[in-house]
Amino acid sequence: MINIIGMVVLMLAAPLVAGVIKTVKARLQNRRGPSLLQPYFDLAKLFGKDSVFSSTVSWVFRGAPFVYFGATAGAAALLPVGDGAVSLADLFILVYLFALGRFFLALASLDAGSAFGGMGGSREMYIAVLVEPALLLALLTVVMPAGGTDLAGMAAAAGRAPLSLPHVLAALAFFFVVIAETGRIPVDNPDTHLELTMVHEGMVLEYSGRYLGLIHWAAMVKQLIMLTLFVTYFVPWGWGPAGLTGGALWFAGKVLLAAVLLGVVETSTNKMRLFRLPHFFAISCLLSLLALIAQ
Repeated sequence: MINIIGMVVLMLAAPLVAGVIKTVKARLQNRRGPSLLQPYFDLAKLFGKDSVFSSTVSWVFRGAPFVYFGATAGAAALLPVGDGAVSLADLFILVYLFALGRFFLALASLDAGSAFGGMGGSREMYIAVLVEPALLLALLTVVMPAGGTDLAGMAAAAGRAPLSLPHVLAALAFFFVVIAETGRIPVDNPDTHLELTMVHEGMVLEYSGRYLGLIHWAAMVKQLIMLTLFVTYFVPWGWGPAGLTGGALWFAGKVLLAAVLLGVVETSTNKMRLFRLPHFFAISCLLSLLALIAQ
């Protein structure tokens, strides 16, 4: 039951975290920027519109947003929340849910038959081949002290681990993965519609209305899941005031600080060329290997 409550909270709070990142980026660029609640208004506008489909698309194109959203919601339900995390919350199930949503969204981009969609899907699969090993290798630094891939057990082991050089290296490695999985600069630009740079936006150009709103909401939830994993496993200390309310507020504060850091990093870097991305992920893998050796 507590996992379902945590999933609902994550899904409702995900647009707020996206609004925080947009606000941070606007302030660093000397702009006023949108309201913190603007992502909620955008979703409400999209869900209030009808969707338009090409006559050539199949059930894959129509069903992909629901698979993507369902896989993301399932991943949110697996996150370790307090002592009530279920034993089925396994690391590999989480990774497979991410892969399932990515696969169907890329398949839908090909089903639409547009040049931009095919290009975006191809780039997404290229990045997926690079990011998934980096994700597993970074989390392996937490799996080894925990002695298993149970997410709740990993969270408990991370909370007992002292701050050390291996932990810092692993945190840096996983933050590289967070940047990639959330589609942020230097890997991707979530605000662009230029055909030479877009990846995720290229896959969803053919969507509109409620279906597009579902995809955007799922992307926001996935972003919050990655930030939650980062805070849970790599910034687990200092749970704050005793009690459920105090601990939850302290945890939410750390997630918001991680979101601010993500916005600062995105603003202070440039979009990387597509064929230089292997070097970016190689740095993440190297940091993870150094953390494993130093343990």
